[in-house]
Amino acid sequence: MLEEDKRGILLESGTNEIEVMQFTIDGNLYGINVAKVKEILVSEPVKPMPHAHHAVEGIFKPRDVVLTVVDLPKYLMGIPGARGPKDLFIVTNFNKMNIAFRVHTVVGISRISWKDIQKPDKTVAGGEEGVATGIAQCGPDLVTILDFEKIVAEIAPETTIQLSEIDELGHRERKESAILVAEDSVLLSKMIGEALHKSGYVNTRMFPNGQEAWDFLSSVRDRDDLDKIVSLVITDIEMPQMDGHRLTKLIKDDRKLGHLPVIIFSSLITEEMRRKGKELGADEQMSKPEIGHLVQVIDHLLDKR
Repeated sequence: MLEEDKRGILLESGTNEIEVMQFTIDGNLYGINVAKVKEILVSEPVKPMPHAHHAVEGIFKPRDVVLTVVDLPKYLMGIPGARGPKDLFIVTNFNKMNIAFRVHTVVGISRISWKDIQKPDKTVAGGEEGVATGIAQCGPDLVTILDFEKIVAEIAPETTIQLSEIDELGHRERKESAILVAEDSVLLSKMIGEALHKSGYVNTRMFPNGQEAWDFLSSVRDRDDLDKIVSLVITDIEMPQMDGHRLTKLIKDDRKLGHLPVIIFSSLITEEMRRKGKELGADEQMSKPEIGHLVQVIDHLLDKR
């Protein structure tokens, strides 16, 4: 059933909707984008790994594939929780990695608009770089959407953006091309901005979601110097208020903005997502954390203009 549900939303383009899988930890409701979920398994015995992060429970091997298991209750609460025989493993796929997360129950799936997801207050989220990426209204319930990319980046920093990739590109000249970036993760936004500056692209505008990026583009679309204000757009897919697919569609359907190159830079680039992005008119799509490749693609697209 899960695979059928995923196909349903993945084949639709620019609807600004998300399917949220709700699960519980100690009775509290949390959520994950269904597009990140590969399958749900009944928990199995896990082999501990020495010198691993405190939240890494170990590894197990379903169907000849070795998967790392993250004890999500322990990660969130800081202390080991009770592990029960009815616990489940949510097996995820993003950033070209498969990782299993232990949870207590899976409640169901809700289909909602990104407009129904609000960025949590800093006091609730745990500061600017908290682990809650959004608060969703799913029917009568408030569901905390977790930032699984940040969780994995904290557990295994080598899996996220590496500025050393920019160094490998060699000497870079300063470039005045104006880059607009829509990225809701504070951590990744800072890293992308730093990488762009390091690569010579010092004229950047960062927006925390697609809606704010679109509001800015709408405010400058009639300017004669539009191409000096924005030369290229980079967008994540998952963002509160407006997702990257909706943003891409709005840009490409606009007669004044449609010529702007749009790069989708997301942890969710699968073949189905790639097909969806292409339908919407994205010029390029690539998976995080390939920051060196991103800069090379920016170079290529701007050189063509």
